[in-house]
Amino acid sequence: MASRNAGPLTAPDVARAMAYAQGRNLVWLETGRAAEFQSPAVPDRSALEAIMTHKAVDIFLTRPRGRRKAVLVADMDSTIVTAETLDELAGFAGMKEQVAAITARAMNGELEFHQAIRERVGLLKGLPISALEQAWKEIRYTPGARTLVATMNAFGATTALVSGGFSVFTARVAAELGFAIHRANILLDNGATLTGEVGEPILDKSAKLAALEELAAARGVKLTATLSVGDGANDLPMLKAAGLGVAYHAKPVVAAEVVNKVVHTDLTSLLFAQGYPASSFKGVET
Repeated sequence: MASRNAGPLTAPDVARAMAYAQGRNLVWLETGRAAEFQSPAVPDRSALEAIMTHKAVDIFLTRPRGRRKAVLVADMDSTIVTAETLDELAGFAGMKEQVAAITARAMNGELEFHQAIRERVGLLKGLPISALEQAWKEIRYTPGARTLVATMNAFGATTALVSGGFSVFTARVAAELGFAIHRANILLDNGATLTGEVGEPILDKSAKLAALEELAAARGVKLTATLSVGDGANDLPMLKAAGLGVAYHAKPVVAAEVVNKVVHTDLTSLLFAQGYPASSFKGVET
């Protein structure tokens, strides 16, 4: 899959990749953007990337059977939306840089998640709850997010937004994009201001994995029939457990441990990775 902003994926590039991987059964999922082929063995990703003259290409390695997944579990912050919502909220308390520094360390696995979220929320004690609406106005969706959710919904998948962020935001994101389910932490207030506390239990990496397992069981499918996507250390367990786990513009600790990564492209690459042609996409963004 090639980035829209870096020129088209060319037939010669695809031919080089196929020759290296002994590929067959070439299919263009979108002319100039996404192609797939079958290989008799798992090719070396680094070697494939090296022979491509187009350097803004994401390569996915998947099994030919069971590619279309029955369950999608997506992280929210820096995955479905472009920013960290807690960092944005902290900006209204004049604490954005301090909170963002803690967030960055937590998402790279340098801080324990429970400790990090309590510390960050504690810094927001006394912030008027009107700031929640102000922060919401700053939220922007990641390119391809709407199309990803709409297409998987249309083809019968269960779509869930599971975030270590807050339900005040996941509820609205889920409603606008069409996620069937959303789960997140609860930001406590006294009716006028934030109390600086998080509702218990805290939704962490274990809860994200549990949600993936629960939703698969509810659909009566194995984890191989699931797709998860995220960027931070608290996403790692669900990314590694899913049949297709995708690190989306991920933190280094995540990118180092997850096979399939989006580095150059957008979230529609998760549809191409499942074998959906662009002609089948729903809710296409303009």
